[in-house]
Amino acid sequence: MKRKTSENKELLQNGRKLSARGPFWRFPIVWMLVGAIGIVLIDTLFRQLTERVDGLISLALTLVMGLLAIMVYKFTLTYLARRSTPEIARQRAGIEAVLGMLTGTIFIAGSVLIIMALGGYSFQWASSANAGSVLILSIEAALGAAIVEELIFRGLMFQAIDRLGGKPLALAVTSLFFGVAHLGNTGATLWSAFAIALEAGVLLGAAFLWRRNLWFAMGLHFAWNAIEGLLGFPVSGHSAAGLFTVELNGAALLTGGDFGLEGSIVPVVASLLISIPMLIGAARYRRVEARNLPVSK
Repeated sequence: MKRKTSENKELLQNGRKLSARGPFWRFPIVWMLVGAIGIVLIDTLFRQLTERVDGLISLALTLVMGLLAIMVYKFTLTYLARRSTPEIARQRAGIEAVLGMLTGTIFIAGSVLIIMALGGYSFQWASSANAGSVLILSIEAALGAAIVEELIFRGLMFQAIDRLGGKPLALAVTSLFFGVAHLGNTGATLWSAFAIALEAGVLLGAAFLWRRNLWFAMGLHFAWNAIEGLLGFPVSGHSAAGLFTVELNGAALLTGGDFGLEGSIVPVVASLLISIPMLIGAARYRRVEARNLPVSK
């Protein structure tokens, strides 16, 4: 009898220990960090693998990396945060990604055309460039960055801070961190970090709030980076072997200087003109959703 009593006490103590660990893992900062570390580790491992191969094999490895990163994200939110993941639901994933790519294309192409009209850029075909190789490299780099960065910043960090302080705080903090994260890149300055925080942090955060999924933000991010690389611009300071060589004319505030297009004032203004309607649309949706909630009696 005493043995059974001691066994029951031990089981009860173990149960209390496990239940005490539950709230720890469900705390937003904890699951945010665990998920981010997991995604970064996968990205780092596959970067080393892709450096050893070329062409379509390297692109295929990047796709596998993206799939595994999404699985880590889903595992983190399902089993640690204990919440569903409608933001990566397969329904409408393709349509949302395509809409995001169209938005990113219009944003970057429009910014480039405005700077060209102001005399800031002139392009010349890079005759030595291998078009197929450049295309694969641009797609690979843009795809990896879009998946990893959106899962971490708009997926984990945004939603963790949203739980703690609401959506406005989440948008401000993720935008700030996104700008700071690019400070170590080639040609980066305090201005370029501020520009990235506004044109990328705010725009991608607004896109996430507006469409309520990560596929749209990933598509926008992908098209943004891929088009920059194909045109021959440095992507956030990282040099890209594009199809063109770009000649810069004028002040760095107009052209972006060594950091690339993202360091220009033009896409900063353009991104805000796109972000504001997105944020208004997101706010309207939340108001409608709040009105439709059942009133407790």
